[in-house]
Amino acid sequence: MRKKTIEDYVELVYNLQKGKKIVHTNDIASALSINPASVTEIFQKLSEEGYINYEKYIGATLTKKGRTLAVKTKKKHNKITEFLILLGVDKEIAETDACEMEHILHPDTMDTIIKFVEVIKKCEITPFWLNRLKEYTKTGKLPKCPPELYQICTKYSKK
Repeated sequence: MRKKTIEDYVELVYNLQKGKKIVHTNDIASALSINPASVTEIFQKLSEEGYINYEKYIGATLTKKGRTLAVKTKKKHNKITEFLILLGVDKEIAETDACEMEHILHPDTMDTIIKFVEVIKKCEITPFWLNRLKEYTKTGKLPKCPPELYQICTKYSKK
């Protein structure tokens, strides 16, 4: 089974399991608009690989291995979404893109994105360069950097 498929299903089971103990094939089928029989097949494979405990006609719960993967995947998804929104990407588009990117980014790239988001979130105010980027993204016009900002950048780039 592909890594992306495993991560997507385990993350979905994790999200759906929050409100109840057992996730049924119909829960997944409804969420993905697919046939419950397809979910049964995937649940069987996820069970064989140790990601879920699955009993036919009863449902599934995550194993420790599955929960670990789900939490890791969800964290990547959330941080990529935050990163894209910080850059000015529409929230819906950011969610969709994060869903794809969370499976393909190199761990070092993912770690850098997580750190970037954490640094920006620790700022009391939005950095001026980030506001400039958002404005440029929105308008397509990149104004010249104001002299006072240029001086600040010059001062801090020497450190």
